[in-house]
Amino acid sequence: MAAAQQKISVGIDLVQVSRVSHSLERFGDRFMHRIFTAGEIAYATAAPALVAERFAARLAAKEAAMKALDLGEQGVSWRDIEVARAPSGAPTLVLHGLADTRAREAGVQSVEVSLSHEGDYATAVVITMREIQ
Repeated sequence: MAAAQQKISVGIDLVQVSRVSHSLERFGDRFMHRIFTAGEIAYATAAPALVAERFAARLAAKEAAMKALDLGEQGVSWRDIEVARAPSGAPTLVLHGLADTRAREAGVQSVEVSLSHEGDYATAVVITMREIQ
């Protein structure tokens, strides 16, 4: 039997903070609850001056995860990908529902995320490791 091979996939995304701020002003709770989990909303709104920046970074992470996990045409909900925080404070990705199911089916063994923001931009990089036969 041949040994399984490892495949690394990378997704990256850039989100303009001012566009997220505009969406929050225009659509408010409807925007927040459509895209973000309760945990993400609690974290982002805990620092009023950083709300748009925190949501923008999380939106970038969700987009980057969709790319790295190849979930674009899979019907995955935004809320199926959650940016959480490890005890160290580092961001982590938690997959729920269809995102979790599709990742397991694809042999994904680990998902890593890095977030950054500067000025009017937030970015995220997601790296996945999967086993391929």
